Amino acid sequence: MRHSRAKGEPRFPDGPKADPAGSHFERRIRSFQPRRSRVTAGQAEALQRLWSRWGLDIDGHHVDLAELFGNDRPVVLEIGFGMGEATAQMAAADPGTNILAVDVHTPGQGNLLNLADHNGLTNVRVANGDAIILLREMLTADALDGLRVYFPDPWPKKRHHKRRLIQPEFLDLAATRLRPGAIVHCATDWEPYAEQMLEVLTAHPLFENTRADGGFAPRPGFRPLTRFEGQGLDKGHVVNDLLFRRVPHEDR
Repeated sequence: MRHSRAKGEPRFPDGPKADPAGSHFERRIRSFQPRRSRVTAGQAEALQRLWSRWGLDIDGHHVDLAELFGNDRPVVLEIGFGMGEATAQMAAADPGTNILAVDVHTPGQGNLLNLADHNGLTNVRVANGDAIILLREMLTADALDGLRVYFPDPWPKKRHHKRRLIQPEFLDLAATRLRPGAIVHCATDWEPYAEQMLEVLTAHPLFENTRADGGFAPRPGFRPLTRFEGQGLDKGHVVNDLLFRRVPHEDR
């Protein structure tokens, strides 16, 4: 029998909070738009059962990554993981690297938890909320060994370009949390956004292109070809990868 929630009752009492950083509300342009879609029974069960162990609500409070993962292995932050299939594949292929995967899509959160559980992946943690608050308020300097942003919302209309994630201000913040040598890896199938990403990353003094020719990189073997990406390629879409390295501060 389907349970009918009372007004104000949380959707998943033991799962991710609906608005974890409510006390940190701020008037700024968001790069993401929460989507409501149906949560399957398996996803709901995973959220209820696994969130307390492998989930993190982005509420603005400091998080100790070694405590979160139970070890001091390198941590890569992935912003926007969709349904989590690629994240799970990368975690399985590289168990020595921890992946902190952030999204606001509840079905995707449940699906990734399910995949991690079924495949015995102990190096994945799922974060719920705004990645900007996570970077700015919850992580310490040089906490991350990498940053992945795969197929972010391209916000194709010109008046919405200000909502795109990869902007100079975002890179300023990310640079404070990435250790020197850390890799920023972006991928998109929206060519105008790819060009903007390349321009913004190239212009930033704390990042350098790993490509000697200063251009786009071929898809590295560690980034899986997703079903969505394959469908786009079949339609003639061009996917561009960008791999940039965090360089040391000049005063270090």
